[in-house]
Amino acid sequence: MLLTHVVFFKLRDPNPENAQRLCRRILELQGQIPVLRSIEAGVDVVREPRSYDLALIARFDSLEDMKAYQVHPVHQALLVELKAEAIGSAAVDFES
Repeated sequence: MLLTHVVFFKLRDPNPENAQRLCRRILELQGQIPVLRSIEAGVDVVREPRSYDLALIARFDSLEDMKAYQVHPVHQALLVELKAEAIGSAAVDFES
């Protein structure tokens, strides 16, 4: 089974250039964190009030791997940047 980690972000500055920059930063995690099996990220195209601005989908072999990812220094550095840029976020983690 895989563990899928989905996160949505509402950005302080949701302009497309800023959102794309953050999306690229998220995608840079691939290959830098051994337990990260895959990662996808994208910018919202609907842009309605109910929409979040940016999303990521990360996959891991186990919950333990996701926990290791959460504390990895590369992830922690990105998290600082995302927290500074976001006014809100939501997450869901599920096995499939």
